[in-house]
Amino acid sequence: MAGNVSGKAYALTILSPIKNAYTKEEIAFADVIRDHLQHWNFEQNSPMSKVPQTYLCRFFVLDDVYTESLPTGGALDTFSDFLPAVPDSLRRNTVPKEDHLKNRYLVFSCNFHGGENADLDGYLRGMWHAISDRVKEIWQYCYGFESVRDAESFITYMKKCQLPASLFFNGSNDESLEEQLKALYLKQEFAKFTIENQGLDASAIKVNLQAFMQRVAPTNLAAPTWSAGKYRL
Repeated sequence: MAGNVSGKAYALTILSPIKNAYTKEEIAFADVIRDHLQHWNFEQNSPMSKVPQTYLCRFFVLDDVYTESLPTGGALDTFSDFLPAVPDSLRRNTVPKEDHLKNRYLVFSCNFHGGENADLDGYLRGMWHAISDRVKEIWQYCYGFESVRDAESFITYMKKCQLPASLFFNGSNDESLEEQLKALYLKQEFAKFTIENQGLDASAIKVNLQAFMQRVAPTNLAAPTWSAGKYRL
C-alpha cells in the first residue's frame, strides 16, 4: 500500500477486464462503455463530482498495448548474438514480435484524500453510496461485476482489480477536498476584488475589504465555496 500513498493522498488504479461479448445490436461491450463515458462529457458536471474527497480521476477503455518483446539492441543483447549455445536466430523465433492483451479493460485512475489512515475502503464505500447507479452503468459489462450487490461487495471487487502505484502526481496540499475547494473559491474571488478596487483610496479599499471578508466567510468551508466538479468560472 505504501506506493499508493503520498501524505494524505491515495492513488487508486483499477483495471477491470471487459467481457468479450456483444449487445443484441452487435455492439461490443467495450464500445458500449466508451459511449457511456463519452456522454458523461455532455453533463453539467462529472458524476464523480458527487463522490466525496475525489481530487481528480480519469476513465478510459484500454483496447490493447503494443510492447515489443524482442531485445532493443543493448550491449548485453549484442553480446548474446555471439553465444554459440543459444543462437540469436533461435532465440528470436521463440518469442512473439508483439505482446497483446487478451481482453479490453475499463481503466479507472483516481487521486483522493485518504486521510491519516489512507482509507481506501471508506472512499470506495462513499463512491458506491453516491453514484452506484452510474457505477453499474459502466461496470456491468466487466467480468466479475455480477457478484457486486452492495457497497461491501463493490469494495471487494475493486480491490481485486487494483494495481499498485509506484509513482503518481499529487497535486494536492494534503488538505481535505472541502478545504481545497474553499481555497480555490477564495483565490478566484480575491482576484476579482483586486481588479474591482484598482485606483481607489485606502479608506474605500478598507471598507470594501471588510465587506468582502464578511461575504466570502474564509473560515466557513460549507459556503460560499467552489462547487466540486465545476468546469468553468
